[in-house]
Amino acid sequence: MPPAIETTDLVKEYGDLRALQELSLTVEEGEFFGLLGPNGAGKTTFINTLVGLVRKTGGDARVFGHDVEDDYRQARDAIGLAPQEFNVDRFFPIREVLEHKAGYHGVPEDEAAERADEVLKRVGIYDKRNERFDWLSGGMKRRLLLARALVTDPDLLILDEPTAGVDVQLRHDLWDLVTELNEEGTTILLTTHYIEEAERLCDRVAIMNEGRKVTVATPDDLKTRGTDTISVRLESQISAGATADLETDLGAYAHEVTTSAAGESLEVRVDDGGSTAPQLLNDLEAMGYEIVDLEISRTSLEEIFVDLTRSEDRTVTRSSASSADDGAEENGEKKRDVEREREQEGVA
Repeated sequence: MPPAIETTDLVKEYGDLRALQELSLTVEEGEFFGLLGPNGAGKTTFINTLVGLVRKTGGDARVFGHDVEDDYRQARDAIGLAPQEFNVDRFFPIREVLEHKAGYHGVPEDEAAERADEVLKRVGIYDKRNERFDWLSGGMKRRLLLARALVTDPDLLILDEPTAGVDVQLRHDLWDLVTELNEEGTTILLTTHYIEEAERLCDRVAIMNEGRKVTVATPDDLKTRGTDTISVRLESQISAGATADLETDLGAYAHEVTTSAAGESLEVRVDDGGSTAPQLLNDLEAMGYEIVDLEISRTSLEEIFVDLTRSEDRTVTRSSASSADDGAEENGEKKRDVEREREQEGVA
C-alpha cells in the first residue's frame, strides 16, 4: 500500500509569501502522526492543500497514492477532516447535517442515516441528534465536528487543533476515542499546540516552522536532543566563589553549573543524566562534598520544540523570486492580491 500522505517539494505561495516551502513529508498507513509548529508555520495550509481547499503552487501531494488535484475525488473521499473552525450548517438538526455530509460522498440515504446515528453515539451526543448546532455547548460542538469527519468512514482522519478550548475531561475523552480509532486501523494526522497531546498520542511528530519541515522524529527521540538537569543537595554549603571552579573541575560533561542562593544545592546540566549521575557523585565526593539528595529531570518536549522553532524573524517568509527594490506601492498591491486570493480559497 502507498503511504497515507506523501508530499514532495510541496510549495504554496500567496504572492511573495511562501506558506509552504518545498515541504516533503510521508505519513505511513495506520500511523498516528503529529504536526507541530507555531502560529503561521503552515500547518493549516498543508491540511487545506490535502483536502482541496487550497491549490498548490508547486510540488506533489498524494493521499493513499491519489494526487490531491488530478485524483481529487478519490483523495477527498479517503479523508475525514475535523477543522479548527466551526463551519457547520446551523439550519438543520445535527443528525441531518451528518446525513448530508455522507450524501456528498456518495453514501446512500439509508446507510447515511445509520452512519449518522452510529457516529453520534460514538462521540457521545446521540441524545442531541435533533438539536441544531447553535444549541450545543462548546464541547458538544467539538464532538460534532469529529462525528462529521467520521460519518464517511475515512481511512485518513485529520484533526486540526481538536481540543482547543475544551475542558480537561473532554480532552481526555477525545484522546481515548482517537486512540481507539487509530488502533482500529485509521491513520490520523493531528495538529496541536498542546505538547502533552502530541507526546501522549503520536507515533511520530513533524515540527514545522515558516512553511518548512524542521525535523521528524518520535517524541522520545526528540527528547534525547535536549539536556538533563541533575539537582544535588549537599550537606555543607558551597562558598560564593566555588561555582566557577566546580564547572571547570567537573569536566566537559557539565555544560552548566548553578548553585542556590544559600549554597546548599547545585544544578548541573548534562547530556544524559542517568549515565552521568554516578560520575558526578564520584567527582563531588572527591572534592569533599557530602551528598544528601539527588534528582534527575529530563528536558521536556516543549523545551525541545521551542529550541527547534526559535527564529530571529518569523514575521514573513518571501520566495526567492522577491526583488529587494520593490516599491511601497507595488508591495501594497501585492498584499491586496494575497488577501483576495486567501478570501477566495477560504484559508484561515
